[in-house]
Amino acid sequence: QVQLVESGGGLVQPGGSLRLSCAASGSIFSMYHMGWYRQAPGKQRELVAIITSGGSTNYKDSAKGRFTISRDNAKNTVYLQMNSLKPEDTAVYYCNGGNSYSIIGSYLRMNPLWSWGQGTQVTVSS
Repeated sequence: QVQLVESGGGLVQPGGSLRLSCAASGSIFSMYHMGWYRQAPGKQRELVAIITSGGSTNYKDSAKGRFTISRDNAKNTVYLQMNSLKPEDTAVYYCNGGNSYSIIGSYLRMNPLWSWGQGTQVTVSS
């Protein structure tokens, strides 16, 4: 079972930036697509960015142009660079892997493979 450890969250003012990291245990990391999800209070968890095993990326519409997902397979780590943050980005952010994904309208879908980590809290507020 792969274990996931997210870090890098914090309190930031609107317009600010954060870089999230997710370290995954196990040597099979590079085989899977990886995604960053978030869950705001009272809302369902949503997928905001995907990076495929081949390095292609896709983003939820609200993240396009502001967020950048990347991965370092040698370090078993996936990153999410978030710029121009808005209060509506406030949420707990999680990562997970998947075998396949779909894009339905402006939404991304990927069934997570592993148990969730503890997540990292991102709060955007003045």
